[in-house]
Amino acid sequence: MKQITDTVLMVRPVAFRMNEQTAVNNYFQEGLHLDNEQINKKAQEEFDAFVEKLRNVGVNVIVVDDDKKFDTPDSIFPNNWVTFHEDATAAIYPLFAENRRRERRAEVFDKIEAEGFLIKEVIDYTSAEEEELFLESTGVLILDRINEKAYCALSPRANEELLIEFCEDFELTPVIFNAYQDVDGRRMPIYHTNVMMCLAENFAVICLDSIDDPKESKNVVKHLKSDGKQIIEISEAQLHHYAGNMLQVQGRDEKKYLVMSEAARKSLLPVQIAAIEKHCEILSSDLTTIETCGGGSARCMLAEIFLPKK
Repeated sequence: MKQITDTVLMVRPVAFRMNEQTAVNNYFQEGLHLDNEQINKKAQEEFDAFVEKLRNVGVNVIVVDDDKKFDTPDSIFPNNWVTFHEDATAAIYPLFAENRRRERRAEVFDKIEAEGFLIKEVIDYTSAEEEELFLESTGVLILDRINEKAYCALSPRANEELLIEFCEDFELTPVIFNAYQDVDGRRMPIYHTNVMMCLAENFAVICLDSIDDPKESKNVVKHLKSDGKQIIEISEAQLHHYAGNMLQVQGRDEKKYLVMSEAARKSLLPVQIAAIEKHCEILSSDLTTIETCGGGSARCMLAEIFLPKK
């Protein structure tokens, strides 16, 4: 069982913009004074530069081009609808925004299989959308594959019953809590766990200040410490620069990298950078347009592939 992989799926956008359907509870999204065509062009440039940086260090990036006919502004974030597992299973997940459901395309699976990966079974949770229940994949699920746990901050996009069903299917222990952010003076649920927490092989980057209930916070810390993870804390201010939205990947010669945006890296303190660099190198890329309009960052753009080869 592996915690990190050297292969990721990325979807190149063709209709990227600020998605009005997700903005209702993604408080990270902001408008830009550009027309949608310019926004998409900038997002494509950021995407291409990011892909190049990953490939340069030996990460196997499988790029699928989005299709204009689906009008999917958030297709650049495939980690919200699919997971690929070591036992040749894939899972597809129920999404909060109706216009995001069109992102789940058979061509994505075809492309991955064409790259030599084996998909034997697809577990489909999407019927939960009929009951307005959602579980947005590794947006809300922070998976500790080695220690068989799933950390999850409950929100409109992370339903507890679905989480437990997922954990039963994949034989994982759920670690459930609530995480909040300040929005106009009120504490509102953080829409995705992966903006406040990142789990690497030997460490976790986490905003414990966002877990308001001391008991819940203590429980999360207990789980991380019992599994030997070094805890690297970030502040709520850093969370807003996407310092929680990171992913550890493997490059060539088994070298490990913590992938994040340039904004996230700039927000880190020297002591936090030193703590990360004890374990792996930092790889950052400028994702300003994607972060501003999309309300997601580097981790959201990467769907990890753990599938076996054919």
